[in-house]
Amino acid sequence: MTATTAIWIRNDLRLQDHPAIERALLISGKPDDRILFVFHVHERYFKKDNPRVDYFYKTVRSFSDDLAAKGIGIRFIYGSAEDAWHDFFDQFPDVTAVVATMDPTDFALERDALVKELTVARDVHFELTESNHIHHQHAIYKDDNTPYKVYTPYMKQWMKRSVRPLIAIDHAKLSEKSLNVAMNRDTLDQQLAHSRWDWKAIGEKNAHKRMTQFMEERLHAYDEQRDYPAIAGTSRLSPYLKTGTLSAVQVYHAAYAALENGSKGAETYIKELAWRDFYNMIHSHYDDLKHQEFQEKFRHLDWRNDPELLERWKQGQTGFPLIDAAMRQLNQTGWMHNRLRMAVASFLTKDYHLDWREGEQYFAERLIDYDEASNVGGWQWASSVGTDASPYFRVFNPVRQSKRFDPKGSFIKKYVPELSNVPEKYIHEPAKISGKAKEESGFEIGVDYPNPSVDHSEARLKAIAMFEGGSSS
Repeated sequence: MTATTAIWIRNDLRLQDHPAIERALLISGKPDDRILFVFHVHERYFKKDNPRVDYFYKTVRSFSDDLAAKGIGIRFIYGSAEDAWHDFFDQFPDVTAVVATMDPTDFALERDALVKELTVARDVHFELTESNHIHHQHAIYKDDNTPYKVYTPYMKQWMKRSVRPLIAIDHAKLSEKSLNVAMNRDTLDQQLAHSRWDWKAIGEKNAHKRMTQFMEERLHAYDEQRDYPAIAGTSRLSPYLKTGTLSAVQVYHAAYAALENGSKGAETYIKELAWRDFYNMIHSHYDDLKHQEFQEKFRHLDWRNDPELLERWKQGQTGFPLIDAAMRQLNQTGWMHNRLRMAVASFLTKDYHLDWREGEQYFAERLIDYDEASNVGGWQWASSVGTDASPYFRVFNPVRQSKRFDPKGSFIKKYVPELSNVPEKYIHEPAKISGKAKEESGFEIGVDYPNPSVDHSEARLKAIAMFEGGSSS
């Protein structure tokens, strides 16, 4: 009897350094054993018209094209997890094992538990390999065997641990073992035919190209340039980590090689990778952080309910140029510079006093690199309600942030073109333009660009009062 191992592809859209593929090849050791890639288009996400989903499914399509070019079969299945996998097992009765990469999100854990029940009922082996992290959520504990709650001591232990070597995948053997079947991608293709977005440089090949360019050309200046949004000083690898077109281990080894070659920015960059694992660990050990604050004392804050202000923030119409440029970058590109993520989160929660969950959810819809653990962790950090968070009395001043990190207004003018004629002296506070500068620029505050929608000094004091009054400690 021919035995087939199904490789259930999720956020691991690559053919290199892939533990699940390695495991499937090991399971399929007999000459007649076969391997079949499977991608489940879940009803929860299918037909959602947002950039995050669109980017992901186009990366899936690119991956399936790569497989086809190598003569490797993949089958698309649709619907709820229960219906899709029931139908799959009925259509492919020779499947004796399902192997997948672990996804530690709450949704994925529930889905995987359901599919495992189906496999048990059919006497099919079900196995999860390590997630796309450098050190998984149970790898690092304190001496008392409890999880860390503070990043720095966690990071110090993280840096001491050895990292597994890269996994070499025998593509010739994978192709030889492949069960070639009809792809069944038409339904997904029809959905993507109506897409409003045109993504550049997706897929595994482009991911490696960008990683190489960053390591060779920009990593050395990472310390000095990473906080300036007008400069291409960050790696921009997060979308590839999200989709799994790069593994975190691949990125680590590339950065570590640069560190050994004397790259000044490599250690700082590697510590940023530790943040990703830290938030994954926190998210895995503490319940429902997407919906409730890590710090219990801040679970009953009196957040403001103001849909008009929320919409101003979403659309980049707050009257604070750096905040507006950041939000427009998100809306136009599906990505936002990390320094700006902190700034807009602080602004939403501490200038507008709106619930951090509103911002987190908007990022979940718009970010092509959306990672639940990192996004929730970042929002709770900026709004001072999370683990190892910024103190509640630390309130980012949007004008000072603007002057410090976009001093010439280059980034602002790129995304807020209505300020393109405003002189550099006024670019951070265009409401102050007057006299000859106003006349020569032809700029009219309140007409060409909104007045500041909030008084930052007053808002800061109100935010501090809200935290001090709403704390249950």
